Amino acid sequence: MDTRVSVISIIIKNDEAATAINELLHEYRQYVVGRMGIPYRDRGISIISVVLDAPGDVTSALSGKLGMQPGVSAKTLTAKL
Repeated sequence: MDTRVSVISIIIKNDEAATAINELLHEYRQYVVGRMGIPYRDRGISIISVVLDAPGDVTSALSGKLGMQPGVSAKTLTAKL
């Protein structure tokens, strides 16, 4: 199956969404190359960048599920390799 390298950028405004986000990332862990989380306390948000090597439909599914969580924004950037 063809895979692509992508980055999903996640901004969390609602701390209560953190559990659901971590469960989703755990569910898709086989595709995760790495992740970095930054708590931005001055703004009351958290920012997570997740690098994936996955088929396009898997990346889209994860990004969509993340973005449906209350108080969460998720956007995906896919490399042209």
